[in-house]
Amino acid sequence: MKKMFKCAALALTAAAVLGLASCGEKKNTSNAASEKVLNVMVEVEVESLDPQQATDGTSFEVIADFTDGLKQMAADGSTIDALCAEETISEDGLTYTFKIREDAYWSNGDPVTADDFVFGWQRAVDPAIASEYSYMLSDIGQVKNAAKIIAGELPVTELGIKAIDDKTLEVSLEVPVSFFDKILYFPTFYPVNRAFYESVGDSFATSASTVLSNGAFILTDYEPAAVSFKLVKNEKYYNASQIKLDGLNYQVLKDSQQALMAYQNGTLDIVKLSGDQVDQVSEDPEFLSVGAGYLWYISPMMRDVAELKNLNLRKAISFAIDRDSIVKNVVKDGSWAAYTGVPSDFAFSDEGKDFVQAIPEFPELCRSDKEAALAFYEAAKAELGKDTFTFEMIVDDTTVQQNVAAVIKEQIESTLSGITINLRVEPKKQRVQDMQDGTFQLGLTRWGPDYADPMTYLGMWYTNNSNNYGFWSNAKYDELLDLCVTGEYSQKPAERWATLRDASQIVLEDAVIFPIYQQADACMVKTGVKGIEFHAVALNRVFKNTTKE
Repeated sequence: MKKMFKCAALALTAAAVLGLASCGEKKNTSNAASEKVLNVMVEVEVESLDPQQATDGTSFEVIADFTDGLKQMAADGSTIDALCAEETISEDGLTYTFKIREDAYWSNGDPVTADDFVFGWQRAVDPAIASEYSYMLSDIGQVKNAAKIIAGELPVTELGIKAIDDKTLEVSLEVPVSFFDKILYFPTFYPVNRAFYESVGDSFATSASTVLSNGAFILTDYEPAAVSFKLVKNEKYYNASQIKLDGLNYQVLKDSQQALMAYQNGTLDIVKLSGDQVDQVSEDPEFLSVGAGYLWYISPMMRDVAELKNLNLRKAISFAIDRDSIVKNVVKDGSWAAYTGVPSDFAFSDEGKDFVQAIPEFPELCRSDKEAALAFYEAAKAELGKDTFTFEMIVDDTTVQQNVAAVIKEQIESTLSGITINLRVEPKKQRVQDMQDGTFQLGLTRWGPDYADPMTYLGMWYTNNSNNYGFWSNAKYDELLDLCVTGEYSQKPAERWATLRDASQIVLEDAVIFPIYQQADACMVKTGVKGIEFHAVALNRVFKNTTKE
């Protein structure tokens, strides 16, 4: 898996500083000097610590700090064993048998068992839980009966997963899935201790005392919407001898200037920067820019907003956006303009070819072009019988996204006279909820790849997918994806790849989204720490192999 960097350092190395004593604690100099705690900035609050309910990158990162699944990502992005000690795949590719590590324990002393995975996966497809990532088991993972259970046609006990004994897990699939192992490091597939879950009830995963760890760290304090929280090394972790950090201290800072000040005064060891700050620090040896995998785009509501059902109007808005100007003059962190529904540099064919072969890939369908935008606009006005339009666009309350939204508003309004874009700034959690509920007109949003395959993006626009925010539907598109997921191309890599490219072209032909840019994270990381792993897929940062001098 390739990654993109602005600095000469590779993604698998970064820096950090001597850890600070926990807030409020008094320690002598020798203890403070020996403590190796990494102080980490995140831009938004954790939305959920429930592995089957979480939907955002910050939550996934923190959950993965204290929970292991069957598999994990290696430093180079490949898939390796975590709680899986042994794996057997049937000749027809439909049955996977996993042996669970004998030395894997929960932080309350319970051994990790096959039933923990059975219970976790059953929760993921349970209609009562209504996991937004249930499709990872049904549409993507093709776990037997998952789709019928999600639809309420079968009980969760009919899911194709069972505990043969305490340490033997058997998984049955509807059809072979060539990348099945690659999705098992995703938090939706993590185990949940059934007895513990039942003991805490509805309060599960709402505080440090209502979660268990089987991973590298243990969550010691957390409350919903917390702006700071801590984890400490899990001494019972099966690989504890390889964990060199004593803990992680997280702090939520939405203002990048405040974050940089905290970094400069030693409160934080790793921070994300805004574009304006990059100009100031780009020559600093502690500066790092790494491809984050996220695609930022505008999703138009096509179900409930009559004007946005018009294809020419959607194309006019998309063609009016100057993406290069946005990344060069606003974002300025190494991000690059996007003109496709699937980002580049994360999904590669068996021959090593990037799924996205050129930027822009289909310039006749998506580009920055004011003249073309005006032509589409004139056609739209004639079709709709009106020449003024007002839309509201919801946007996250981070500084960068407010700045990006303001520029997009100016570009559209100045190019397409008669269109007014009103911005509504919301906390990310509320923005996501509004988009899921369909209570929006335009939404500036992002998606990060959950696994290294184009379907992690293309699957969003299946008819009735919970992440299909604009409620777009296209029978031909659904048919193409079906061929690649359950149909004749599912086990034919070349044909599957070509068909997915055809589907990606439909996304642009119908202007299902307006791609804006592919995100890079500009960071400052203190000198002295090595082994922070940056990934473009699923878990953007992993600290298991981080060391600190």
